[in-house]
Amino acid sequence: MFEQPISLMTIRHTPRIKSAACLAVFLSFVAAIRAPGQNLAEHHSSPQDKISVILSTDVGNEIDDQWAIAYLLTSSKFNVLGIVSAHAPSLPAPSAHSTYLVLKDEVENRLGMNVHPPLFEGSSLPLSDIKTPQPNSGTSFIVEESKKFSKDHRLVVLTIGAATDVASAILQDPTIVNRISIVAMAFTNRSASGAKEYNVQNDITAWQVLLGSDVPITVGSGDVCRTYLSLNFEQAKDLIKSHGPIGSWLWDEYETWYYRNVKPLRVNDFSRPWIIWDIITLAYVQNMATGETVPRPQLGSDLSFTSPSTGKTVTWITTVDSRLMWNDFLEQLDKYQRRHAVRSQMR
Repeated sequence: MFEQPISLMTIRHTPRIKSAACLAVFLSFVAAIRAPGQNLAEHHSSPQDKISVILSTDVGNEIDDQWAIAYLLTSSKFNVLGIVSAHAPSLPAPSAHSTYLVLKDEVENRLGMNVHPPLFEGSSLPLSDIKTPQPNSGTSFIVEESKKFSKDHRLVVLTIGAATDVASAILQDPTIVNRISIVAMAFTNRSASGAKEYNVQNDITAWQVLLGSDVPITVGSGDVCRTYLSLNFEQAKDLIKSHGPIGSWLWDEYETWYYRNVKPLRVNDFSRPWIIWDIITLAYVQNMATGETVPRPQLGSDLSFTSPSTGKTVTWITTVDSRLMWNDFLEQLDKYQRRHAVRSQMR
């Protein structure tokens, strides 16, 4: 029996502090265009060749995490080892527990998974300094799972919330940098002042740890998300609403968020878009995005970038084949719902 679903809107309060001030390029969601990827891994059908990932998410803070989780868990291309709930200041304390409850609800109720990857509650507090981890079961899980991987066959850690738990894993076991790579939605842009972004602001110290380490890092920044992943009201509706109970739920989440946080009051204007930020990480690991590798910056406590000569690099995602990605998302979602009984949920 399913547990009673948790209403997401009852536990989230303030929107993510990111600008949505751009015009979304209208996508033709019906026509499927298949283009070669250029960045991380080829796709294979055998289980051992799936992309092995652990996800760290602040689901419940907004709506994009829900879309990313649905894509990740319904896709046949991923070997999802586990998901860790991250903290967010807009949620009731302890916030990592709040995100855990929303995560559990999506996985077990919305996606109808009786059997699923393990879910862990991460830290509800950011790092206190660059040397001290915030131990929790999720951090320990990341460390232990990483031991099955190597420098030549890395575990991908997707970070779409505060980076506390991933940074804690590095502080707990510094050798983990030789076994994992990080793909994160973070930062506003690549400029010297581009670090002021919600995920980074929630734990600046964690990002100082990541950038100061030798772990391979790929970043999907806000400006690229706005360019390629913006959906206005009608685009989101046309894209997802008719795709089964899960699609209907994701549309419901978008619609509720849009009316509460995006649509101007007393104005009959639905052209303003919202951005499905976090899904950029999934596009990249599936070769649906391109990136540029540049010298790695250091992050100051004032959210400024400096560029010392360290010899380390970071990859910034530069483009996303959004049409390819959305079509794949819908294809995976439809296949999943044909194979699994997913009940419709009341709003």
